[in-house]
Formats: sequence, structure tokens, C-alpha cells
Amino acid sequence: MSGLLIDDQIAVLREQGFVVLRGFASPEQVAALRAVAERHLRDHVAPIEYEADLRYPGAPESRAAEGGLTVRRLLGAYARDPLFARWATDPRIGRWLGRYFGETPVLSTVHHNCVMTKHPAYGSLTGWHQDIRYWSFSDTDLVSCWLALGPETRDNGGLSFIPGSHAASYAPEQFDAQKFFRDDEPRNAEWIARAVCPALQAGDVVFFHCRTLHAAQGNRSEQVKLSVVHTYHPQSCHPVAGTRSASQPGVPLEDPAG
Repeated sequence: MSGLLIDDQIAVLREQGFVVLRGFASPEQVAALRAVAERHLRDHVAPIEYEADLRYPGAPESRAAEGGLTVRRLLGAYARDPLFARWATDPRIGRWLGRYFGETPVLSTVHHNCVMTKHPAYGSLTGWHQDIRYWSFSDTDLVSCWLALGPETRDNGGLSFIPGSHAASYAPEQFDAQKFFRDDEPRNAEWIARAVCPALQAGDVVFFHCRTLHAAQGNRSEQVKLSVVHTYHPQSCHPVAGTRSASQPGVPLEDPAG
């Protein structure tokens, strides 16, 4: 999709709920970010979320169990290292999202803002869900930017998306108590059958809408998969006071084009 003009890329996002931009980050950016991520992963640099904390399918029962210190996410990426802060506020991201929102994009430091990992052992499955399920904002037009720091496929737990799911309306019973899209619900079968898993290379970016249904399988490779993900909202969209979404200030992005 990276051969498309920005307005055409945005049209794809609006239509299918996600768009892949090839080679958006340079090999130098990817190498630098990956080096920091691997070092922080090795040294367990806080803040960290462990697979055992969420206990999704395939995760250890507790931190004390075998594999219990398998990392799921390196949290707080923006404040974790200046390299991550520079990536999260990269002018090209600001320009792209500024065109999409039609106004200044704001980085959420509460939601996503992390390095996602997927380990071959004890890396859990993530069921179909919409990211907006636990977020509280005055509008629901939020977009996440997912950067692959290495190859991503279905075999190593790459993201799958359901095209068009961001624009649909669903009944509450189509989701379970944890707000995962139920795979045992007949009405959901046709949606799930549409799913695609775009193969990514290091430096590729996926912009996806917070209402787009997505999921990830386990990692059947021998290497840990690493990705950086941040979420943005337009400046006119505000986190709801008193909610977790409002617990930390956002960071406005500048568009160098004005």
C-alpha cells in the first residue's frame, strides 16, 4: 500500500479499518528501536506486563509458574527511552494522522504506548476484540500505529484483521464477558471468515481503527516477535474525566507542513 498517495492510503483505512504502509520506518530506525527493546526485555526494565498477569490462553498460571516471567508488553514506551519518544512523535506519523483527522493528532500515553512481544513459549493467544472496549473518550475515532521490528506472519503471531468490522454495529451478546468477539456465536462466523493476516517486514507500519476487530495466534517460530504500538486521537476528542483514559496527559504531534 505504500505506493499509494496519502489520501488513497487514508481511503483504505476508512473503508477496511486498517492500512499497511511498507517500509515506513527506515532500517536504521528499526535497528535502533529493536536494540533498546531487546536490552529492556533481557533486563526486565519496568514497567512490564507479564503473560501471567492476563492469563490469556497459552499463558502461565502465575508469575511463579514455569515461564511465569515471560514478558507480554514493555509498557510506557514514550517515557522508556528517547528513541521511542521520537518514534511516537515522528513528523511523518503526525502528517499522516493530521491528514486523516483533519486536525492535530494527540498521542495517548495511557493506551498501547508499548512494545508488544510474542514469545515462542508461553506467548498467549489474543482473541478477536476491538481496542475501544476499555477506552473512554468523547469520540471513538482513534487510530493506532503498529510498527513491525521484524517479520510478522500468522505463524509467529502476527495480527489478523477483519476488514470493515470497524464500521459495523454489533449486539452485546456477540461479545463475551471480557468483551472478546465470540467465535461460538453464529452471527460472528461470517465476519471471522473474512479475516486477513497481512505479512509484515521490519519497518512496515499498520494504521488501524480502534473499532477494527483483530486477533493474534501464538508464535510457532523460534524467535521472539517485537512490535511497537501507539494510539492517537484528534485534539478535539478528549478522554473522559475520571477514567483511566484521562489518567495521564496526551502529547500533541506537530505537522511540519503546518
